[in-house]
Amino acid sequence: VGTDEASDIAVIKFEPPKGVTLKTIPFGSSKNLKVGQKVLAIGNPFGFERTLTTGIISGLGRPIKNSNDVIIRNMIQTDTAINPGNSGGPLLDTQGRMIGINTMIYSTSGSSAGIGFAVPIDTAKRVVSDLIQYGKVRRGAIDGVLVQLTNSIANYAKLSVSQGLLVSELSDTSHAKKDGLIAGSNPVQYGSRYNSTTIYLGGDVILAVDDVAVNSLATYYSLLESKKPGDTVKLSILRNNKKQELVATLDEA
Repeated sequence: VGTDEASDIAVIKFEPPKGVTLKTIPFGSSKNLKVGQKVLAIGNPFGFERTLTTGIISGLGRPIKNSNDVIIRNMIQTDTAINPGNSGGPLLDTQGRMIGINTMIYSTSGSSAGIGFAVPIDTAKRVVSDLIQYGKVRRGAIDGVLVQLTNSIANYAKLSVSQGLLVSELSDTSHAKKDGLIAGSNPVQYGSRYNSTTIYLGGDVILAVDDVAVNSLATYYSLLESKKPGDTVKLSILRNNKKQELVATLDEA
């Protein structure tokens, strides 16, 4: 039906064989999960069907880069043994409710090292709903080019901060631009001698989204993970080295 690389989720439609009745796993919620909470994983590690492993939640809100260099955000980290063959299987709470979809492991050997990751079920439900309805996931974002600040950019631009997102460019149809966000106008070459790009200085610097500090592009996308086009966010910005706030409407990413 559709795939979403940003969450590593696909929706597949199939017809069960005649006479087979399927029962779906009940959904829980990933909103109130706690580090230390006991969880269970079901999968087919190394081809061993219907294998059950247990563990705890080791961390929440982890941004993880997959093999295609796509950052998957807000992942659940667990020490439950997850191996090749577990991907796509459910992560369950102790009541048997699905709270995540097992996705990947972090390992130097290719086998479980006690660091596995699952997509939160609240993310999965939203992604699946969009894939079924639209064939893709509709996410909100600022329609423009944002550049993660570095010390060298901050020093060159004489900024009073060294962390945040520089608003380099905004499209003419950007709602955020209409709401008052200002892009840069002074072009400079940034990068190495053999791999440089043009960025535009002099615009706003985004310091926080909805009162959460933004020090990287990964954090920015993580904060907008559940936002849809048309949603509004409160931006804390630096303009002419003075801090101020504005409310911006998001476009479709």
